[in-house]
Amino acid sequence: MAVLYNCAKCPGYCCSYPLIALTERDVERLAKHFNLSFEEARVKFTKEDSGEAYAMRRKADKYFGRVCRFFDTEERRCTVYEARPHACRSYPGNGRRCGYYDFLSAERNIQRDPEFIALTQND
Repeated sequence: MAVLYNCAKCPGYCCSYPLIALTERDVERLAKHFNLSFEEARVKFTKEDSGEAYAMRRKADKYFGRVCRFFDTEERRCTVYEARPHACRSYPGNGRRCGYYDFLSAERNIQRDPEFIALTQND
């Protein structure tokens, strides 16, 4: 099944979701990626949030306010792509379309600007 979006042309909207829930397997994958124990990875990379046992810690971002701690805010890409959580691997869920990418593509066409991002930078 072909996907109908290109993450390389997106500023990382899905990485800014307020809650990125992780499974135990996700924490194990991150631990292995960084050569850490499960407990070290759990403490370093996760927090409890909204009843989720494991939620991704986040960091500041000039466009979205807060993003996944593994998102490179300069390059606008994932730094742990090979070890990314299941939520990221299965995005956008059961569909083949990313709504934000569709919005961004439409705005770029309307604005006649292939670099248009549709964000407000906090100065």
